[in-house]
Amino acid sequence: MDAAVEDGVDVLSLSLGGGSAPFFEDSIAVGAFGATQKGIFVSCSAGNEGPYNGSLSNEAPWILTVGASTIDRSIRADVLLGNSNHFFGESLFQSNSPPYMSLVYAGAHGSQSAAFCAPESLTDIDVKGKIVLCERGGGIARIDKGQAVKDAGGAAMILMNDKDSGYSTLADAHVLPASHVSYSAGLSIKAYINSTQVPTATIMFLGTKIGDKTAPTVASFSSRGPSLASPGILKPDIIGPGVSILAAWPVSVENKTDTKSTFNIISGTSMSCPHLSGIAALLKSSHPDWSPAAIKSAIMTTADLVNLGNQPILDERLLPADILATGAGQVNPSKASDPGLVYDIQTDDYIPYLCGLGYPDKDISYIVQRQVNCSEESSILEAQLNYPSFSIVYGPNPATQTYTRTVTNVGPPNSSYTAFVDPPPGVNVTVTPKNIIFTNTEQTATYSVTFTATSESNNDPIGQGYIRWVSDKHSIRSQILVSFSNED
Repeated sequence: MDAAVEDGVDVLSLSLGGGSAPFFEDSIAVGAFGATQKGIFVSCSAGNEGPYNGSLSNEAPWILTVGASTIDRSIRADVLLGNSNHFFGESLFQSNSPPYMSLVYAGAHGSQSAAFCAPESLTDIDVKGKIVLCERGGGIARIDKGQAVKDAGGAAMILMNDKDSGYSTLADAHVLPASHVSYSAGLSIKAYINSTQVPTATIMFLGTKIGDKTAPTVASFSSRGPSLASPGILKPDIIGPGVSILAAWPVSVENKTDTKSTFNIISGTSMSCPHLSGIAALLKSSHPDWSPAAIKSAIMTTADLVNLGNQPILDERLLPADILATGAGQVNPSKASDPGLVYDIQTDDYIPYLCGLGYPDKDISYIVQRQVNCSEESSILEAQLNYPSFSIVYGPNPATQTYTRTVTNVGPPNSSYTAFVDPPPGVNVTVTPKNIIFTNTEQTATYSVTFTATSESNNDPIGQGYIRWVSDKHSIRSQILVSFSNED
């Protein structure tokens, strides 16, 4: 990362990470801080450890932490059973649809490794010329499962999700005819196999379909908040396209030796991160005077909370995705180029924040690459950092909390904004003042937000809401996460 800074890059895109750690022990966080000091924007993958809460990587507030969502394109390989039941499926492997064939569940005889279609696990099972139902998981790559079926003489594979992956399917470059179906579909296919003496199925290869109104949907693998390293900062920051993305690839997935045009379809937050890096590059090109924090603010405060069908963004369960999955929402590049207001942060502003985390002086000095003495700094609580979102943590006896934010006008010189609040359940949110008037571009204004837990607090561990500042031309939204804990 330091070498890239020396090379004069404008944006750093890092599709890697290693789980949660204190920032001074996180080499990516340390390298990213040095880059941010030079005005370089840093975008990183949130991680592929979802759908479990607290599974994030790259949590530092000077990094844009990116989760993954679907796009409206699917590469269809539907399953049609002998009883005429039809199930949505996906696969990059596309060919003429095979005739109906015998269908067998690899784990029918109780072997867990066979159920997962582990390598060499199917040698004692009669799968020759049949479609084999395999379960996702077991530490075995999806494509390797198909290879195991092929090696055992199987004609095709149906790959069913595990429960946690839900309805989140992927288009992979399988080595034989295959379909990746949801957990629900897999259970129905298992039930059909058990219901008849002669189960049969075929895979209908339907090619590329565009226009899925449920997109974007949060991918099951996309890592979720809250941040363990800094609970007072809402992470992930944003979600972007990361499922079944067309990507350059070093070798031909079809084993062609006569082409250099090699591509693959890849899924992961390693795909969504570079989408956001590219958007950041566009914003930096349009607004060369914006700091990395201003670019991040523009991306976050203009994000979408609805899908193409104008309904709430869903998760892998096809239920409304919560704030721990979406962060600020789905990136909207067009809106981000003209946000109206931004929340700016200078790199020195992070020092009081790091002191507030209780890090030793030597560790903060290591991060910021200069001597820091927290006894001489005005340390702040995490939620006081001028971040484009709020993360409020309440203990067993929740006290009222008040924080300030400063916005910079990057829209028309003469503009007026009014605050609108949608508070999290069980919390009163008061914004003061409720109206801000600007007379110049680059003018700043500061407001305070008071969070008060009410007696109506429900039993949910989290609540979510937002604050919107609205003018006649712009609407910028700051997401609010409230976490309730019984621990001090």
